[in-house]
Amino acid sequence: MDREFIAERQKGLQNYLNVITTNHILSNCELVKKFLDPNNYSANYTEIALQHVSMFFRSEPKWEVVEPLKDIGWRIRKKYFLMKIKNQPKERLVLSWADLGPDKYLSDKDFQCLIKLLPSCLHPYIYRVTFATANESSALLIRMFNEKGTLKDLIYKAKPKDPFLKKYCNPKKVQGLELQQIKTYGRQVLEVLKFLHDKGFPYGHLHASNVMLDGDTCRLLDLENSLLGLPSFYRSYFSQFRKINTLESVDVHCFGHLLYEMTYGRPPDSVPVDSFPPAPSMAVVAVLESTLSCEACKNGMPTVSRLLQMPLFSDVLLTTSEKPQFKIPTKLKEALRIAKECIEKRLIEEQKQIHQHRRLTRAQSHHGSEEERKRRKILARKKSKRSAVENNEEHSAKYSNSNNSAGSGASSPLTSPSSPTPPSTAVEHAPF
Repeated sequence: MDREFIAERQKGLQNYLNVITTNHILSNCELVKKFLDPNNYSANYTEIALQHVSMFFRSEPKWEVVEPLKDIGWRIRKKYFLMKIKNQPKERLVLSWADLGPDKYLSDKDFQCLIKLLPSCLHPYIYRVTFATANESSALLIRMFNEKGTLKDLIYKAKPKDPFLKKYCNPKKVQGLELQQIKTYGRQVLEVLKFLHDKGFPYGHLHASNVMLDGDTCRLLDLENSLLGLPSFYRSYFSQFRKINTLESVDVHCFGHLLYEMTYGRPPDSVPVDSFPPAPSMAVVAVLESTLSCEACKNGMPTVSRLLQMPLFSDVLLTTSEKPQFKIPTKLKEALRIAKECIEKRLIEEQKQIHQHRRLTRAQSHHGSEEERKRRKILARKKSKRSAVENNEEHSAKYSNSNNSAGSGASSPLTSPSSPTPPSTAVEHAPF
């Protein structure tokens, strides 16, 4: 129990926690959250998910669970199960269940209607939803299981069924994709983002694990996340920058992260990125600079249309005959617009709080710095000296006046001493 030993250990533990919490994947890990905040993360989410899934199977007996897919995703409150249809036992599907997040602003009725609308969404670059249903507290969706996995699985050469931490936290080999793959996949993702933006459908959840690979085609996953009000994978990044304050600009910033990962085989160490490593083409760096650089994060993101016009993507030929279809009734479009505004409003408020906290932290850090303490000491000494001089002058003036008064015998009141010249404010605030 030696005090010095405990202080040393405490410092070491703090450093250890700092390293863990600055790692984007580890900081979202359930074990880390339960350790740091046991009161808010005490529930058994797998058990809660199983209860909801079991209730679903009572009304839909044609589905059957093959096995739970443990921890294949990064979200604590989203669970996955491998499924099959009873009369088609060889086909494998994936059921995902998730509860509501902090940005769920749709009414229960509109929310359930929009979730049930998702299977009708047809687009060459959106992964088809086989079945979708929701209640007032969660949503359940079923999609076909893809053996190849996601774009992130391709980049990290991972097995889709393995846990998220095992797949992506410490890759054995870091290698980016070929330039043609980067161009094609990037163009496909931008096309589907433009489609969703034009439809007024909020997304905000782009990352490499939400892009399914089907041959040479990228298909977007998890359109339901924004309806559920779930936080984005990259929220801790874009919440730092007040110019990234719409869901469209969030999608563009997230695309920058995706492009960086496709190019270098790993995520950026920090954002904004000061300088980019050598890339297969300067056209790649130009797009990265427009989405992840200090200037971009400070001044704002380009539009998806602008990115499509950049040299990296403008000459990509897309060969697809599938016509996009996604009919959203006018009433639900209006509900989506209002929900989108609420999501953006909460983001702006969060960014404002982070900005104020940073300013306060900087001020406190400056106030407590060695240089600032020395400056204050010098100012205090100067002030003390000035006070002493002023007191002496005042005392001398009073003594002189009393002598004059006594000598002349005048009955008139004492003349008040003239006020000393105030010290120059320029001197007091001058930097030392």
